[in-house]
Amino acid sequence: MARVRRSGNRKRLATPQSVDAAVKAICDIMRRSNCAGALQYVPELTWILFLRILDEREAREADRARAVAADFTRSLEPPYRWRDWAAPGGPKRQELQDGTLGAVLSFVNTELLPYLRGLRDKPGAAPQQKVISEIMSGVERTRIDTDRNFLDVLDRVHEISSQTVDPTHVFTLSQVYEGLLLKMGEKNNDGGQFFTPREVIRAMVRAIDPKIGETVYDPGCGTGGFLAQAYEHMVGPEHSKVGSPDQLGTLKHRTFYGREKDNTIYPIALANLVLHDIDEPHVWHGNTLTGQETYGGLFQDAPALFDVILMNPPFGGKEGKDAQTRFAYKTSATQVLFLQHVTDSLKPGGRCGIVLDEGVLFRTNETAFVQTKRKLLDECDLSCIVSLPAGAFVNAGAGVKTNLLFFTKGRPTDRVYYYDLSGVKVGKKSPLTLAHFEEFFRLLPARADSDRSWTVERKEIEARGYDLKAVNPHVKTKEDTRSPEELLDVIEARGREVAEAIAAVRKML
Repeated sequence: MARVRRSGNRKRLATPQSVDAAVKAICDIMRRSNCAGALQYVPELTWILFLRILDEREAREADRARAVAADFTRSLEPPYRWRDWAAPGGPKRQELQDGTLGAVLSFVNTELLPYLRGLRDKPGAAPQQKVISEIMSGVERTRIDTDRNFLDVLDRVHEISSQTVDPTHVFTLSQVYEGLLLKMGEKNNDGGQFFTPREVIRAMVRAIDPKIGETVYDPGCGTGGFLAQAYEHMVGPEHSKVGSPDQLGTLKHRTFYGREKDNTIYPIALANLVLHDIDEPHVWHGNTLTGQETYGGLFQDAPALFDVILMNPPFGGKEGKDAQTRFAYKTSATQVLFLQHVTDSLKPGGRCGIVLDEGVLFRTNETAFVQTKRKLLDECDLSCIVSLPAGAFVNAGAGVKTNLLFFTKGRPTDRVYYYDLSGVKVGKKSPLTLAHFEEFFRLLPARADSDRSWTVERKEIEARGYDLKAVNPHVKTKEDTRSPEELLDVIEARGREVAEAIAAVRKML
C-alpha cells in the first residue's frame, strides 16, 4: 500500500517565499521521480495544480448557486474530480490505495487522462470543458514513477489552496511559474521566448490602460502573462472597476485572445489564465506567422481586429518562406514579422505595447526592417519608446538590450517621445521594478522633458533612415582634453611603475 502523507493542520502560505518553498518541496519529489529538469516538472505540476484549484473553484461556485437556488453543472464527473481521486480521504483514492501495487498510476494513465483529453469531443461540450481538454492535450501519461511519489505530490499540492494562500500577497499559479519558468530560461537560454518579467508587464499594461469592453490580444502569448495582468488591471483591486455582472461576464468570456505555438507552453498559458478567473481564454494553438494551426477550437468567433495588443515577440527568432509569403515586407526576422502582424491586427484607434530588441530599432541596412518601421510610422502614432536597461531580461535567460514601444493605430507619427532607463543598474539580484517607471508615468501625459526624456521629430527619424534607437541627448560625455604628448607622458610613467613593481617581485623571489 502506498504511504499516505498526513495533510491536516495546513500551514498558511502568506508570502511569495512561503509559496516558493512549498512548490520547491513538490519539485524535489518530482526530480527524484523521473522529472529531471524544469522542462519536465513544470508541465507536470501545471496539470496537477490546475485540477486542484479547479475543483476548489467549482466547489465555491456550486455553493453560491445552491444559496440562490440556481443550477450549476460541474466540468468533471465523479470519479474524475480532484476530491474523488486525489484529495486525502477521497473515495476513489482510498479504493486505489487499498488496491494492488501500481493501481494509482494505472488509473491516472488509463482512465483519468484519456477522460480529460476527450472532454472537448463530448457532444455539447461546454467552453470550460474544451479548455480543460486542451490543458491536458499534451499529457499522455504522468512522468512520476511510483504510486508513493505520486501520492506524496498530490498531498503537497492539496495544501496549496485559497484557504492556505494569502491572496493579498500571492497569485498562486503565476507565483509558481515566475519561479519555475525563470529556471527554465536560465538553463535553456530561451526564457525570453515565453517569459516576460512581471514588473515589465505591469508597466506596459498600466501605460496602455485597457478598459472593460475592449478586446485584448497577444499573438505570441507564452504563459499568458500579459493577458493575466491585463485582467487584473481591468477588474481592479477587489473588482473595484467592475460595475455590473454583465461587465464581469464580458471580462471572463469575451475579452482575452492569444496565440501560442509551443506545445509545452500552450497548456500552461491556458491553465494560468483560467486560474486568474478568465473562464474562456480564447487561445489559438499554432504558428501565428505561418498560419499553421494545431487547434483553433478555442479561437472560434474571435474578432479580426483588436482594441489592445500587448506582446513580447521571441528574441532573435527566424522564420522560413512559409511565414514570409504572408507579409508585405519579407524577412526571416521573427520580431519584424510580428510587428507587421500587430500593426495589421489593430482596430482604428487601437493601442499596442510591444517589447522589441534594440536591433530592430537601429538596423537600417535591411529593406524589410526599414519598410516595416516606415509602415509603423505611417499607419500608427508611435507615441513613446522606453529604453530598458541591458539586464532587464537577464532573469528570463536573455541578456538582449530591449525597448518598449507604445503606439495607436489610425494616425501617422509626427514625433516620438523617448524615456531612457538604460542607465539603471539591474541584474539577477536587483531586477527592474515598477518603481523604476514612476517618473516615466509622471512625465508621460505631458511628454515632458527631463534628464531621461526627450522628443524626436519624424523628419529627424526619416533623415536617419528610420533608426529609432534611443540616444539620450542629455547624457554628458567626458571629453579628454589632454594633448598627445601629455598622454604619452602618462603612459610612460605608468610603464615605469609597472617595471619597478615587477623588479621588486623578482627580487623577493
